[in-house]
Amino acid sequence: MGSYIKLLRPKDWAKNLFLFIPLIFSGFAYLTKENILVLIIGFFAFSFVASSIYIINDYRDIEDDRKHPKKSKRPLASGAVSKQAAIVIFILLPIVGFILSYLADKSLHFTFVLAFYFVMNLAYSFGAKNISILDIMIIAVGFVLRVKGGGLIAHINLSLWLNLMVFLLSLFMAIAKRRDDILLKIETGADMRKSIKGYNLDFLNTMLGLFSAIIIVTYIMYCVSPFTIEKLGTYQLYYTSIFVIAGLMRYLQLTLVQNKAGSPTEILYKDRFIQVTLLLWIASFYMIVYLKELTFLKSY
Repeated sequence: MGSYIKLLRPKDWAKNLFLFIPLIFSGFAYLTKENILVLIIGFFAFSFVASSIYIINDYRDIEDDRKHPKKSKRPLASGAVSKQAAIVIFILLPIVGFILSYLADKSLHFTFVLAFYFVMNLAYSFGAKNISILDIMIIAVGFVLRVKGGGLIAHINLSLWLNLMVFLLSLFMAIAKRRDDILLKIETGADMRKSIKGYNLDFLNTMLGLFSAIIIVTYIMYCVSPFTIEKLGTYQLYYTSIFVIAGLMRYLQLTLVQNKAGSPTEILYKDRFIQVTLLLWIASFYMIVYLKELTFLKSY
């Protein structure tokens, strides 16, 4: 049973927490039980569909994964789960996922976003992942679709700057992961993925520096944009940018100094600095919004 659970990669379900970003960035007005409930349903809908993509991707990459020091331990690559069983699970997971998506949003808008994500990632698994730059662009769009889906479920209009920030941050993490693949290639002499031929350390290091700077500017623009100030009633959110900068610096340190950017999800689970920075960012964000709410109430 453990191998079948591992096949679904539940650790990677943390990526689907991006569905909650519209709720997090919209203040207390949208923080209702109804929104939390439908977002939880949407989270599992996305998780099941994403797991089906992981399975078909692992199915097609069995031989390549067996060359990788970590991926060789995956259920299909190691032989712990048969190919036939994996195909059956691959078929069942999207069915469950799309049923849940309908329960979360009966207008089918969320289902359409989920379907687009599913088709796009099938294209990724069946060849698009072998095209340099396109591979990381698809990964980044996947995160934007998660945020878009969360906004649709909770009926929240999203800031343009917020969408851009998610896209750029996702690109940043995908680039860091490709850099880890380059280091493995240097160490082992083997290409861990076909798209790696279009990358080298100089290119990826340049892109990391470029995108980290753009992400910081984009976040500050989100904080001071008229849309955000009107929606949250405060211009002081730019104070929280210190934690965004600290988090990016830590991620760059892990990537460029310690060479540990192979799995963004694993970093989130294990790195205390990232965890504390994330918690402080959330706390400061809501403290600023909460104090604004108290000031507003006292005025009456």
